[in-house]
Amino acid sequence: MNLFLGIDGGGTATTAALGDEAQVLARASAGPSNVVRVGEEEAAANLQSVMERVCAAAGVNPKQIRSTVVGVAGASAPRVNATVRHAVAELAGGAVEVAGDMVIAMEAAFRDEPGVIVIAGTGSIAYGRNREKQIARAGGWGYAVSDEGSGHWIGRNTVSALLRAHDAGEATALKQTIFEQWGIESLEELVSIANAMPPPDFSALFPVTQRTAAAGDKLSASVLGQAAVELARLAEAVIRRLWGSGEEVRVALGGGVFRHSSQVRDGFARRLNETCPQTRVNSEIIDAVLGALSLARKRPHTVGAV
Repeated sequence: MNLFLGIDGGGTATTAALGDEAQVLARASAGPSNVVRVGEEEAAANLQSVMERVCAAAGVNPKQIRSTVVGVAGASAPRVNATVRHAVAELAGGAVEVAGDMVIAMEAAFRDEPGVIVIAGTGSIAYGRNREKQIARAGGWGYAVSDEGSGHWIGRNTVSALLRAHDAGEATALKQTIFEQWGIESLEELVSIANAMPPPDFSALFPVTQRTAAAGDKLSASVLGQAAVELARLAEAVIRRLWGSGEEVRVALGGGVFRHSSQVRDGFARRLNETCPQTRVNSEIIDAVLGALSLARKRPHTVGAV
């Protein structure tokens, strides 16, 4: 029996799916494996942990695996690619490919067909392919300068919104919820944490923003609304580069922000429909790890690390 492994190495969690030619035999998860965010050592440890767990669940030896595809952000960066490839190759048998996270998401959503995938997780990116097989991307340039609409972006902008509200003397439920999340008691402590180097895990504030928005806090709702607009802008940039006016474009969604926030999903679809009315948004969130598994099954075809 030929065995294939797909891994989705995210900034919040790492997921793996092990399968044969036709079915998924086991799934498993572990901690984050984004090299830039958590470092080489932790990323490698979590990649190997998820491999051990998924193989144990299926009752197989990792050396039995024929091919593995790992999707991670920044796959084209030599340090990221080498770290991920080495960690996986230490355990797995067969070939190992490291691909961009948007590449495995595109495979999960469209296989070889045209479309646009927009990912909003810890980071964010839009990635598209038209019928002529031309590709384009927008966003995804890292949390310090890009990743618009992502969990990190939402958390950072939530803190910014709170500070602006404080300056204006406006009341918001955000203050107490963020204080509780970070275990602090003063605005001075918040400012110190927010400006620390390296920066805090702003994406951990995404659920806080969600809760306060659901409870009726207008400031939190405005942050989520702006996230939807920013993500739609990424999709718009890709669509305008790859498709002519009036051509129907299928759009798929991936990542935890879209999965857990109906406000962001709905706001994204509304904005995109207004600016690019030829789009057809599928609100069902794709399972990127199945795209990685699908690509592993396609070996020895080239998987691109974009």
